[in-house]
Amino acid sequence: MLRNIGSNWVLVLATIGVTYVLTPFLIETLGEEGYGTWTLIVSFTAYIGLLALGVPMACVRYLAQHVAERDARMLNAMIGSCAALYLVISVLAIVVGALSMRLFGLYEIPAAYAAQAPLAFALMVVYVSAGFVGLLPEGILFAHHAFVPRNLVRITGVVLRLGLTIVVLRFAASLVLLALVQIGCLLFDVCATWLIIRRRYPDVRLNLGDASLAMVRRILSFSMYAVLLAAGARLSFETAALVIGATLGVASIPFYVVANNLIVYLMEFVIAIAAVVSPMATSLATSGRRDELREMFLKWSKVALSLTLMAGLFLLVLGPRFIGWWIDPAYERDAGAVLQILTLSSLVFLPVRGVAVPVLMGMGRPKAPAVATFVAGLANLALSLVLVGPLGLVGVALGAAIPNVLLALLILAVACRELEVTPVRYLQYVVPRAALGALPILALLLWFRVGLQVHSVSGLAAAGTAMMLLFGVTWAFYVYRDDPYVDMRTHMIRLRAWSRA
Repeated sequence: MLRNIGSNWVLVLATIGVTYVLTPFLIETLGEEGYGTWTLIVSFTAYIGLLALGVPMACVRYLAQHVAERDARMLNAMIGSCAALYLVISVLAIVVGALSMRLFGLYEIPAAYAAQAPLAFALMVVYVSAGFVGLLPEGILFAHHAFVPRNLVRITGVVLRLGLTIVVLRFAASLVLLALVQIGCLLFDVCATWLIIRRRYPDVRLNLGDASLAMVRRILSFSMYAVLLAAGARLSFETAALVIGATLGVASIPFYVVANNLIVYLMEFVIAIAAVVSPMATSLATSGRRDELREMFLKWSKVALSLTLMAGLFLLVLGPRFIGWWIDPAYERDAGAVLQILTLSSLVFLPVRGVAVPVLMGMGRPKAPAVATFVAGLANLALSLVLVGPLGLVGVALGAAIPNVLLALLILAVACRELEVTPVRYLQYVVPRAALGALPILALLLWFRVGLQVHSVSGLAAAGTAMMLLFGVTWAFYVYRDDPYVDMRTHMIRLRAWSRA
């Protein structure tokens, strides 16, 4: 698992690196109004992705089950059924996207981008619609636990997107060209992934004739809950731009999005665990290996909390100053306040989202996390609309943070019950040592902020480096010392041997 999760982390780091370069470049090239318009288009068309109806998650779950059973016939029947569903959904997405352009037209688009915004919107509809078909090869590789080759393709695509974006926007600051870059990178991704499948898994075939109505019903019976999960996630993390654009204006969107993007990429770093945990939970549940499933749940929950604490403490203490250096000093106050609120909620929410939710989905217990996530998303939207008036961007952040914390507590209780792990046992293993280990790190970061008053890139880099060194020492010699599921002595011996070599 560690190798697959590690490759996911490398992908997330590559994505973060590209975002680090592209975000200020896009704001500088397009201006705040242009970047806000592009973010509005992306947020708007992202909701078309809900038409996937949870098929991607259901596809991975059932494909993983047939791979574990070594049933090639059922595997290919599931692939054909998923392909047929994806084609139908893609056509439906085109229709819905065309209709939704009228709703998009209700927003007040800046005059400089009023002419090109509709065409860019249409191209992004095509991109999202074609992306449904592109999910199938990814699902096949995930079901075979082939995360490393899949992530190599995705990392290459991320770098390709970086290069193409810089080149085309140097030529012209155009939202249309930006949308065409997304489509070109999607084509590369799908072709490269299918090539890997053909070479690694010759028994796998894509034939619509293998599609089965019974398989389609089976997929949809599970995906009903997966779509609620996806809808809730969209409402929680994609709605802010729509609310802000409608109430505060398009030019205010970047101040929220810059902060939210840092949390989204931290979430993706944790969800990199989820991508591996879900099919693994399916395999363990199918084989009846409940003890290993419980061990995986506890061990990786502690890892997810540890990673969230490491990044979250830095964002909480020095994140606003990083934004001020990264984008512009004018962003430090407003975007920084949003970042701190979202970070506090993430300390509770992300460890549960990264492990408990995929374990439940992989076990075939999707109802509770799906319904709870959707209700939390609706609460997010409602609170944001209520609070944006009196509190502005901070109100939108609180509207996202409060439901996510309540959601995490509920899902954690459900996961503990399904796995027959008492909440006390979970808390005793996962929380105390990690929380105590975080105190010296928090003190160190506060010293850099209050004592040294760091603002420059060198000061922020020094703070980050010192934090990671202290984190490594604290977690190796205290948090994971005598851990029942992680043998630190073996890892330390291997690390010494590697360093000597």
